[in-house]
Amino acid sequence: MSFDDRAQLDPSQVQDRRGGLGRGTKIGGGIGGGIVALLLVLLGFNPQLLDGFTGGGQQPGVGTQGTEGTESCRTGADADQRLDCRITGTVNSLNAFWPDYLRDYGVQYPRPETVLFTGGTPTGCGAATSEVGPFYCPADTTAYFDPGFFQELVDRFGSSGGPLAQEYVVAHEFGHHVQNVLGYLDRAQQDPQGPESGAVRTELQADCYAGLWVKHATTQQDPQTGRPFLDPLTQQDLQDALSAAAAVGDDRIQQAATGRVTPEAWTHGSSEQRQKWFQIGFTTGDINQCDTFAVASP
Repeated sequence: MSFDDRAQLDPSQVQDRRGGLGRGTKIGGGIGGGIVALLLVLLGFNPQLLDGFTGGGQQPGVGTQGTEGTESCRTGADADQRLDCRITGTVNSLNAFWPDYLRDYGVQYPRPETVLFTGGTPTGCGAATSEVGPFYCPADTTAYFDPGFFQELVDRFGSSGGPLAQEYVVAHEFGHHVQNVLGYLDRAQQDPQGPESGAVRTELQADCYAGLWVKHATTQQDPQTGRPFLDPLTQQDLQDALSAAAAVGDDRIQQAATGRVTPEAWTHGSSEQRQKWFQIGFTTGDINQCDTFAVASP
């Protein structure tokens, strides 16, 4: 979705650490590149054999333009032109939407932190690298994004490069924060793999929450201007989001990485499951319909 050009962005909601702060091993759950390495380990492969397939980092044309950082992200027009500003605007929209929505259920929404980085960065869950893709760390209630991942989503995972494909990724990670607030997130660790596991149900619920946000995003107002952050949704926007959801399905990643699909090793759900639950959130706009733990088979 495109941003309303007159929407006012708040760059203070995003901490910009780009510039390189070392490398390490990620602890926690993400949406993208790190799944490949994890699946290879589970399947008995050496992930170094696919060096380059899971590689992260800043890609040409992604992230800041020139030497500007997110502090220069000021309007919706900036968000339409620059990926880092689009991430910032999406964060602003999510942080405006979730407190109002959860208040109706008597739930307080503590605003999470958001960090942009390249290469690697320290987190409350350990050192993180670009290879793991975007992720949410419950220990420091922070969502981490290397903007280079969004080009990998297209180049390596076959997703559309449209705006809502990128905004879906941000909304998914914020979905994990909502799960943390509501007490669902730890179920992923209790049952860590398999097509009907707690891990898969946790990821699908975050997809549903992302769809729920999309349902309401075009009417959620910018607190500063009283105007919606985002322009009305188009059919192409919806296809972009579904493309991104499918691109990070475990079955598609396994097939690309190993040439076979092993559901017993799934941690995030199949492409079909991820699209299904995003659509449930989008079509209903109702968080009660996102209870992936209440259904026999997600």
